[in-house]
Amino acid sequence: MKDARPRKRSLTLQGHRTSVSLEDAFWDELQALAEERGLSVNALVAEIDAARGVSAGLASAIRVHILQALKDG
Repeated sequence: MKDARPRKRSLTLQGHRTSVSLEDAFWDELQALAEERGLSVNALVAEIDAARGVSAGLASAIRVHILQALKDG
């Protein structure tokens, strides 16, 4: 099993650096989804960020996006 502790990584969103903490399994799936869509991880996260609204944190929005993508298969 991969490390279940969140790992912080830096991203650039709207020209600003930010950091997001996700477990390795989510980072791996995020990278795979970005590659499938021909996007960088930053670009995919920017799309997720734009769609999340103000009620969800960015890390939570990323996890939910990944879960939905996997369910949609």
